Amino acid sequence: MKQLYPSLHAYRHFTLQVDDIHEIYVEECGNPDGVPIVFLHGGPGAGCESYHRRFFNPDQYRIILFDQRGCGRSTPHAELENNTTPLLIEDMEKIRQHLSIEKWAVFGGSWGSTLALAYAETHPSQVSGLIVRGIFFGSQEELRWFYQQGASKIFPDYWQEFLAPIPRSEQDNLLKAYYQRLTGDDEIARIRAAKAWSKWEGRTATLHPSKAVLDHFTDSHAALSIARIEAHYFMHNSFMHENQILDNIGELAAIPGYIVHGRYDMICPLENAFKLHKAWLSAELVVVEGSGHAASEEGIISELVNATDKLLEHIS
Repeated sequence: MKQLYPSLHAYRHFTLQVDDIHEIYVEECGNPDGVPIVFLHGGPGAGCESYHRRFFNPDQYRIILFDQRGCGRSTPHAELENNTTPLLIEDMEKIRQHLSIEKWAVFGGSWGSTLALAYAETHPSQVSGLIVRGIFFGSQEELRWFYQQGASKIFPDYWQEFLAPIPRSEQDNLLKAYYQRLTGDDEIARIRAAKAWSKWEGRTATLHPSKAVLDHFTDSHAALSIARIEAHYFMHNSFMHENQILDNIGELAAIPGYIVHGRYDMICPLENAFKLHKAWLSAELVVVEGSGHAASEEGIISELVNATDKLLEHIS
């Protein structure tokens, strides 16, 4: 079983002003002359963590990470204005051009898989390879599963805490009820809703309870951006049309791809990965036994590192 590569520091970091509001944090690590690969974090709104640098061979890859609009070290924090999927795709192009990269590989999990696929379908000639994990399409069916009825039946105890900030009269549309509180003027209600929303996600992300994952999701700073930005995107269909990714999958025909998905993923059910693979037959699908959704789970780590190693062979 493969492990993460050793800890490493960024050899360069900077901020990039992408519009009148948003400033994006970007960092590079690994080999400045290596194969460029960009890491896309989840959420939307979760931000990058230091271990995200370690899925890639630092001797062979030029590793680019950035915090998407409104989260992590990007500013302003938890900002919803000018925060959409097409604008995130534009940000990626601005970063690529700023770094004078002709083509790069794209690596993303959960919401990061959504953004990776949407970006690659928009700019296929700029993508040398794709690695996606915990597939999420942003569909209404997926949102109902996780935020209304579905995962609630697997975690009824955790679900009660998710329901707690919302009066019974509004529980027939929890996404709408949360969105109203997360974007409202009542700061106490906003913080309470953010913590409950993010805690629900952190608790359900792993097959076995993980204090590290839960601590990340329940950190007040991270919880606010995760909850606000996720609710903002999900209330607006992730700023994509329904079935957009599968409708445009033909754009990926010439791009080598790897799909990694935990069998017991309760946030993004395994069916998503099968739908993607059925439409994108040239990609390799790996179902990880004994794993849930999180990139930090042992089996998921092993398969993701294996995929980055194999992609190097393919590109070279």
